[in-house]
Amino acid sequence: MFFKRTASTLGLWGVVALGFASRQDWAYLILIGAIMVLATVEYFQMLRVRGEKCFPRFGIGLAVLYAVAMSWFLLRGDGVLPVGFTGAAVFLAIAGAFALQLRHPIRGDEPLKAVAFTLLGFIYLPVLFGYAPRLVFELDGPGEVPGAMVLLWLIAVTKFTDMGAYIVGSAIGKHKMIPHVSPGKTWQGFGGALIFSQLAGCGLYAFFQDDMPNFATGLHVLGGWGAVVGLGVVIALLAVIGDLAESVVKRSLEAKDSGHMLPGIGGALDLIDSLCFTAPFLYFYLQWVH
Repeated sequence: MFFKRTASTLGLWGVVALGFASRQDWAYLILIGAIMVLATVEYFQMLRVRGEKCFPRFGIGLAVLYAVAMSWFLLRGDGVLPVGFTGAAVFLAIAGAFALQLRHPIRGDEPLKAVAFTLLGFIYLPVLFGYAPRLVFELDGPGEVPGAMVLLWLIAVTKFTDMGAYIVGSAIGKHKMIPHVSPGKTWQGFGGALIFSQLAGCGLYAFFQDDMPNFATGLHVLGGWGAVVGLGVVIALLAVIGDLAESVVKRSLEAKDSGHMLPGIGGALDLIDSLCFTAPFLYFYLQWVH
């Protein structure tokens, strides 16, 4: 399992490296959009296998529409989504799910579960993960995108957090962290996650800070060494929560993995579970703090 996971991780980093090396705005959007839709498909597949009532074709179709519309707005020239874009998408998801439920009889709380499962799939995956490309484009616009280095920094910190938890937890993990949610998580692994997140965050910042954009005030996008260390800690905490959140979903649906696309890792949802929590945080931090 360790070697399968390592091979899958190296392969994924190869794909990510090719996308970032291209420096093409469309390459980022294709990669992110494809993963977003695949993760949504896996989510609804888990629900169907479990026999839960939901609206998978609507949810998946909405994910595709969201990815296409987001890409079109980000590429069309100004690199910024219209005000209210995400709110309008959530409204469409709510209204559409209830409209579809009107066709079916009401049996206990089944209608509410159908609407709730469908909404969760859309907000949890396309909406939250959709903040990843916004980090690229809304920082510096389309075309040559220095904001891509910010996203690369985020991915590295997030994934090194996962890697540190896995490596240290597998080697010396003894004290269970939250066994009723994820029996494999240990406090020793959590310590490894914090250490590895700092290695990635500080290491990339040291080598690539000049490739990241500055704000009009001259302040670096990440704000300096103190902010990098603090962001690394918060991102590591959110990455762990994101990983545990997916464990809640999988254990509730009695699924070991969301899919089998990546040997040793699982599916697309297993790949982006942590990023669904860390990407929105970094986006809001940059928007609100700076």
